[in-house]
Amino acid sequence: MSNKPVTAIIVGAGHRAFVYSELAKTNPEMLKIVGVADPNKTRQKKAMEYFGFGEDMCFDSAEELAKHGKLADTVINGTMDEQHLATAVPLLDAGYDMLLEKPFATNESEMRQIVEAARRNNSKVMICHVLRYTPFYYSIKERIASGELGDIINIQTTEHVSYHHLSTSYIRGKWGNSDRCHTTMLLAKCCHDIDLMMWFMSDTKPVKISSFGSKFQFKPENAPEGAGTICMKDCPLVDTCDFSTKRLYIDHPDRWAFYVWDALEDKENPTMEDKIELMKSDNPYARCIYKCDNNVVDHQSVLVNFESGATGTHNMVGGSAEPRRYIHIVGTKGELFGNFEDSKYTVLKINPSPDAHNEECDVEEVDLRVTGDMVGAYGGHGGGDEKLAADFVMYIRGEKPSLACTSIFDSEAGHLCVYKADESREDGGNPKEINL
Repeated sequence: MSNKPVTAIIVGAGHRAFVYSELAKTNPEMLKIVGVADPNKTRQKKAMEYFGFGEDMCFDSAEELAKHGKLADTVINGTMDEQHLATAVPLLDAGYDMLLEKPFATNESEMRQIVEAARRNNSKVMICHVLRYTPFYYSIKERIASGELGDIINIQTTEHVSYHHLSTSYIRGKWGNSDRCHTTMLLAKCCHDIDLMMWFMSDTKPVKISSFGSKFQFKPENAPEGAGTICMKDCPLVDTCDFSTKRLYIDHPDRWAFYVWDALEDKENPTMEDKIELMKSDNPYARCIYKCDNNVVDHQSVLVNFESGATGTHNMVGGSAEPRRYIHIVGTKGELFGNFEDSKYTVLKINPSPDAHNEECDVEEVDLRVTGDMVGAYGGHGGGDEKLAADFVMYIRGEKPSLACTSIFDSEAGHLCVYKADESREDGGNPKEINL
């Protein structure tokens, strides 16, 4: 066990890799960023200047980095989902441990190849399921682990994806077309939620799954009459359509900046005029939301059967007015339900005594107060990002990690459930076996 900072090289110097690497700035005694591998020279320079290493530690690809042998303790792999196999395996074979962004593989074959690479190299690979680390979900896990709810009979999770997030990521953006990104909507957006379900149900395992879903709203036949193809260039509805790029991005230029304005990242301080011109071009984010080439579902329901006989459901609904994640767990001794965005949950424990609530149950309301300005104080994803990075360092050092530690071997069940759920959806909802 060592108290020296763990050294890491960023592979794929995008938004998420920088988020996890921020621990090197806030807690330099824990983590030190010593290099970068990314084909984009602008991003190489940004990482080099921000973390203070030399040009000799800048590489154009994971493959090039791997050829130099092991130059650091670990890699923070923030490459795109479809690049994980090609970037992870050579670096694991070169001896690196790894923090790997979720989903860590886009299909079952890739998953098994990466898991096998981790196993044969005895690598420590941690998956970035950051929601496990939020105060809300971590507290729920503690309540389940304590046994106070009894054996879980049913678990229900729901995610409402806001209209502007759906537009940015899953229609106009990187994850809108599975032929390009190689991931489904369920995998890209809800592998968090399915992972949480598997984590909460860790005393048993999933054995069968079924799913339904479709692209319901944003398709050409639903476009308003007279709608153009580039909102700010040829559409007369640009000031009235709820989904116009002017209203979503120009009027809110900071909300999805790391996605929408990525084509301007070579400009040090892009102006509003630069952004307006981009929204008048053929940039993917400039398109009419109804006339994109998106082919992923915008809503999906999943039903899981567990070996214990328990059941679980997850419902993803895109296009909601605001983002929401709900959970409801029913056990043999009580139940728990809550709202992630409000960071509040209620525990009901069976109690037929006359002094119990309605002579039925004891009621406990828990308010973790990670809302509003507090979210920023705790970090991204409701407090999960920095805690995950810190847990990764503890894991690498050989210290005891938290209850949330997401080893790659702990993440297989959730990923496999997603693959089989989509297989079921494509097969008209017919159930699929899950073989772990």
